[in-house]
Amino acid sequence: MEKNNFKQKFQGMPIEKHDTAASANISYVKPISKVPIPNENEIRNAKDWVDANEK
Repeated sequence: MEKNNFKQKFQGMPIEKHDTAASANISYVKPISKVPIPNENEIRNAKDWVDANEK
């Protein structure tokens, strides 16, 4: 069976940039699940953005 090399061929630039995401400024990481928790300022900014962009 032929190996699927699609992922190896198309590893260019990522489509999404997560530099400004709420998870960019991580406050801490949960020990068991390894889930990053952003600081309070980033959570507030994300909520404000969602509230402003509601339809």
